[in-house]
Amino acid sequence: MSSSAIWAETLTLNEAQFHPLDLQKASIGRLLFYDKILSGNRNISCSTCHHPDHGGGDGLSLGIGEGGVGIGPKRSAGTGDDKIKKRIPRNATALWNLGHKSINIVFQDGRLEISDIYENGFNSPAQEWLPDGLNTVISAQAIFPLVAQFEMAGNPKENEIAGAVHDRIDAAWPILAKRVRVIPAYGDMFVKAFDDIDSPEQITIVEIAKALGDFINLEWQSFDSPYDAFLTSGRPLDPASERGRQLFFGKAGCANCHNGPLLSDQKFYALGLPAFGPGRARRWDPTARDVGRMGESDDLRDAYRFKTPRLRNVALTAPYGHNGAYPTLEGILRHHLDPQGMRAAWTRDMAALPSVPWLEDIDFVIQSDRYEMARQAAKIDIKPRPLTDNQISDIVKFLHSLTGKTATKSRLGSPDFVPSGLPVD
Repeated sequence: MSSSAIWAETLTLNEAQFHPLDLQKASIGRLLFYDKILSGNRNISCSTCHHPDHGGGDGLSLGIGEGGVGIGPKRSAGTGDDKIKKRIPRNATALWNLGHKSINIVFQDGRLEISDIYENGFNSPAQEWLPDGLNTVISAQAIFPLVAQFEMAGNPKENEIAGAVHDRIDAAWPILAKRVRVIPAYGDMFVKAFDDIDSPEQITIVEIAKALGDFINLEWQSFDSPYDAFLTSGRPLDPASERGRQLFFGKAGCANCHNGPLLSDQKFYALGLPAFGPGRARRWDPTARDVGRMGESDDLRDAYRFKTPRLRNVALTAPYGHNGAYPTLEGILRHHLDPQGMRAAWTRDMAALPSVPWLEDIDFVIQSDRYEMARQAAKIDIKPRPLTDNQISDIVKFLHSLTGKTATKSRLGSPDFVPSGLPVD
């Protein structure tokens, strides 16, 4: 086999590379994904921040979580006692190809990964309290937003889910499972779909996680882009995209990190993106900062590093960066080529942040901390690369060639209604 054929084989993406899934379970997961029954106050679903109309994200730099109203860029921050207390600290990542067997670590800081450190298959925020039986990382990741205060759980004293999470992270999952299994339609579906479930009373968060995982795996598989046709059948890309492909895998150095079938090495890098938002501060952090991977590893070498994103359908998933700092592919690409220069030129209006008057005083407060800004500016893992405007345009064209032909046509799609009877966004 020629070296070029070996190269192509390592990049080709196909259905056999994904975890096996069950269509019955995926059908249950579809309903649960759009059902607000899984949120503490029954007012937000998984689909609110990961919607097919917005490329599997929400179109915002930092999301509007529990308490907000609507979906996508028009989502508002709510009113009265229900209004949001905090923006979501990071950009809602798209779910494309999350069911790929090669993925062993997820979330932008890698806080969930396959490991036997706690003898339950995963190193996760739940540590030894993560329930046994979760068979894939895609299923395990699905249940953590359910117990995140500002994402889906809500605030302490508002509901039983938030109160349970305040006691211990795993205390809320049995309550959520009971919410689901007492709905007759869900109970019947789980009994039919799971061989080891004989009655609704046996349904736990594990079965819910598996159903959600199978749905996400099925719904966001995507490998029918022009680039995939180039890899599998040799169909040429258009001239600009082909020039961009050669730059991507050559002079521009993009493939140093964006490689393999998912165009991600699953590693972590500091890009020096402009800082804003509430940050994902640890208990002892004195400021609204986000230290990235270091928040999980406690290793200073990991400070401000974030996971390399997968690139299939990237043109559909704006804005870009761990905090959605750049509204366009050209912007995030130029940042990679000149991180210091683009960081200095970045302006606040580039962030897609819906108006939240009671939070505006802290949206950019981190930028007033000159010591923190100096630390972030000093920790950049990428080096400037000189490219012309035309070359940058060609790479952007290549990135558009990663968009699947069916990417905007959901496989199962959003349901008209869900068994809980709650409204579907």
